[in-house]
Amino acid sequence: MKKIVQSICLFVFAFTIQAQEQAVPVFKNGEAQIVTAFKNPENWIRHDLWVETTFDSDGDGKLDRMHVDVTRPAQTENGLKLPIVYESSPYYSGVASGGRELFWNVKHELGEKVPEPTRSNVKRTGKRPIISNSQIKTWVPRGYIVVHSSSPGTGLSDGAPTVGGDNESLAPKAVIDWLNGRAKGFSEREGNKEVTAFWSTGKVGMTGTSYNGTIPLAAATTGVNGLEAIIPVAPNTSYYHYYRSNGLVRSPGGYLGEDIDVLYDFIHSGKEENRARNNKVVRDTEIANGMDRLSGDYNDFWAGRDYLNDMKPMKAALLMSHGFNDWNVMPEHSYRIYKKASEMGLPTQIYYHQNGHGGPPPVKMMNRWFTRYLHGIENNVENDAKAWIVRENDKRSEPTPYKEYPNPDAKEITFYLKGGAPRIGHLSTEKLEIKETETLIDNYSFSAASLAQADYTNHRLLYTTPILKEDLHISGTSVITIKAASSKEAVNLSVYLVSLPWSKGRRAKITDNIITKGWADLQNYKSLTKSKPLKKGKFYEMTFKLQPDDQIIKKGQQIGLMIFSSDSEYTLLPKPGTELTVDLTGTKITIPIVGGQDAFKKAIN
Repeated sequence: MKKIVQSICLFVFAFTIQAQEQAVPVFKNGEAQIVTAFKNPENWIRHDLWVETTFDSDGDGKLDRMHVDVTRPAQTENGLKLPIVYESSPYYSGVASGGRELFWNVKHELGEKVPEPTRSNVKRTGKRPIISNSQIKTWVPRGYIVVHSSSPGTGLSDGAPTVGGDNESLAPKAVIDWLNGRAKGFSEREGNKEVTAFWSTGKVGMTGTSYNGTIPLAAATTGVNGLEAIIPVAPNTSYYHYYRSNGLVRSPGGYLGEDIDVLYDFIHSGKEENRARNNKVVRDTEIANGMDRLSGDYNDFWAGRDYLNDMKPMKAALLMSHGFNDWNVMPEHSYRIYKKASEMGLPTQIYYHQNGHGGPPPVKMMNRWFTRYLHGIENNVENDAKAWIVRENDKRSEPTPYKEYPNPDAKEITFYLKGGAPRIGHLSTEKLEIKETETLIDNYSFSAASLAQADYTNHRLLYTTPILKEDLHISGTSVITIKAASSKEAVNLSVYLVSLPWSKGRRAKITDNIITKGWADLQNYKSLTKSKPLKKGKFYEMTFKLQPDDQIIKKGQQIGLMIFSSDSEYTLLPKPGTELTVDLTGTKITIPIVGGQDAFKKAIN
C-alpha cells in the first residue's frame, strides 16, 4: 500500500512539473487570458537584484546600481520566456512626513524672496526582497513577468534623485538593457556575482501612475531597444508645467507651496551616507540655481526637465491615460505628449475620464495594447479608435470611442465680453464695439468656488452665455486673450470656465461646476523666458491656453468666464488690494465646440 501511495505521489508530482513545462500564454479575441498554471501565487518565483547603470549620480566613484525585483511564473525556470510589464518609482521605499513647514510660504508679494522651507529626511521603509506588489495580480496570470525598480537615490538604489534629470531616464533604460542582455545585473548591491534575465523575451511594456507614469515616458525618450509600449497614467511630462503656469509660480492642486526642491526632499530615501553630498550638489546647487521661484520664467533648467523636448528618439507605442479634472498633474501633461507622438507617426491612443488624479485605462484596453506589442499578437489594436473618453455619467470601464481627441467636429468659437461688474456680465459671439473696462480687487480670502457663486462681488469679473436650451459639447483647448492693467508691478492672473448655476452639496459631481482653468503672469506677456515688471496702470495683452477638456454642458446651464487674481488653492497669496483692470474690448476667449457656431446658436435659441 505504501508503495502504491508513493507511486501516486510521484505520478502527481511528475504530472504537475509536466503541466508547468507545457503551460504557455493563451490568447482570445486579441487579449491574453488568465492561465490556470500561472495563477497560483505560491508557484511564483520572486527575487531581487541590482542592475548596473552607466552613470554615477551620487559621486562615490562607482557606477550606480538600481534595486530591481522580479515576479515570474515557475514555468520560466524550465525554459519558458515571457515579456515583461515594468513599473519604476521613487515612492516604493518611503517618503518624507511632516506638516506645512515642509512647503514654501506662499503669503507674500510676487517676486519677493522668502526663507526656504524646513528640510526633512526620509526614513526608508519596506523589506527585501519585495519592492512592490503592483501589477502582479493582473499580469502574471496572463503570461507576463512583472518587474519593479526603485529610482535613483531612493530605497536600496544607488544615486541621487534629480526630479527629472537625465539619470531618471537612464536608470529604467539600464533595467531594460539588462532584460535584453545588454547590461549587468548582480545578486548583491556591492557584490560581483552576476544575474541574467534568462527568462526574458526582451519585450518590455511600462506603466504606472503620476511619478510612476512619468518614468515610462522618461525611459521611452532614450529610444532604448526592447521598450515596445508604454501606458503612462496621469504622468508629469514637464516639471515647469507642474510647478509653473505661463510664467506664474503655481502649486499643483492640493499641495499649496510645493516646489521641485520639496519633491526632491520628499523622495530622497537612499543611502544616509550619501545624502549630504546629494543635497549639496543636486538640491542646493542645481535645483536652487535653476528653479527661479522669484520670476517663474522658463529657462534651461526647466527645459531639461520637459520630456517633450526629448521625444525624437522615442519609438514605443503610446497609450496615454488621464482625468480631465486632475488638478494635481493637469490634463495638458498627457495631451502635449500624445499630440507629439501622433505627429511622429507612433502608434497612439488616449483614454480620458472625468475624474481626478490617477485612473488607468480599463484592463481590456491595456491587455490589447500589451498583447499586441509585447506578445506580438496581431489584434488590430493600432486601428482601434484613437480616443476613448468616459462620458460624465458612465463607468470608467465603459469609455466612448471617438476618431480623435480633440473631437474632429469641434470648431473654435470666439466669445467677447460685455460688462456687468460687480454683478454678472455677458459672454457673446458678437464683438463689443464700445470701449469698456472693468476692475476687480485681488483678495485671496475668497475661494474660486465662492467667487463663482457670488451674485455681487468686486473680487472677480464674471461673464455668462445665455441659458442653454440644449446640451453643448466642448472638446479641446480653450484659449484666452486678455488685455489688462495692474496697480502693482506684478499680479496673479487666474481664469476659470465654469458651468452655472453652481451645484452644491452631496449630489454635486466633479463635472458639475468646473469646465477648465488657467493661470498666467502678466509680466510674461511677451515671452515665458523673460518677465518684465509691469508699469502701473498700463495695459498689456497676453494670450494663453486653459487646460484641455472634453465635457458636455447640460441644458439649463450657462457657461461662465471668470477672471480673478490670486487663487487660494494654487497661486502665491499677496496682500489683498491689488487692482486688476480688464479692457473688455481687447479681451476674448475661443472655446472649441462640437458642431461649431450652428451647435451653439441652436443651444441658446
